[in-house]
Amino acid sequence: MTTNRREFIERLGATAMLGALPVGALHPMMSSGETQPIQSQGWDFNWVNALKGKKHKAVFDNTEVENGYGVWRSSVWELQYHEAMNVKPADTRTIMVLRHNAIVLAFNQDLWDQLAIGASEKVSHPVTLQSTDRNPALLSAARNEVPPPFDAFALPNFMKRGGVVLACNLALQFFAGAWSKKAGITQEEAMKRATAAFIPGVILQPSGVMACVRAQEEGCVYVRAS
Repeated sequence: MTTNRREFIERLGATAMLGALPVGALHPMMSSGETQPIQSQGWDFNWVNALKGKKHKAVFDNTEVENGYGVWRSSVWELQYHEAMNVKPADTRTIMVLRHNAIVLAFNQDLWDQLAIGASEKVSHPVTLQSTDRNPALLSAARNEVPPPFDAFALPNFMKRGGVVLACNLALQFFAGAWSKKAGITQEEAMKRATAAFIPGVILQPSGVMACVRAQEEGCVYVRAS
């Protein structure tokens, strides 16, 4: 995702200011601009319930694609706690935040193929370091894409173990804005298509930064994953 930095900062400031208003009030104010809210019924914060009663919990902040290494790092610590410290899996929980450029890791392979995301983001396979068109967060040993020990790191398996994946709405808006211009569709339509392409289980949040703060308020240790 290529973004003009000055434009990013200006739009981020405007979005932060608008964030103080009720969600329902945003639509008429922003109908003529490129940035539009994706939801009108509020946001899903029920994921915080997964943290209750957990002795060991962390939030991993992913900002770059970095060949999916941040996603892998988000899984490693729990497995090591279980093996090296004899901590029960029921006592650990991980929150993974995908924001900024890492938002593309939340998309299914169909969208990666449709938009050639692997090429545009210059993604390399995390093991072979060869260029790849595959979403590195979805690599599977069953498809001979990674050795079996790495299979546990894929996002679907991460979520099956109880991990929570949160996606940044601000990053999604910038992604949709670029897509809408390239494809000649409205930003609203691009947002709908992008959201529909989320890997099942990914939860959209107002912003990745807010998600990181909310997780820390619930006692998570903060880790910069990528």
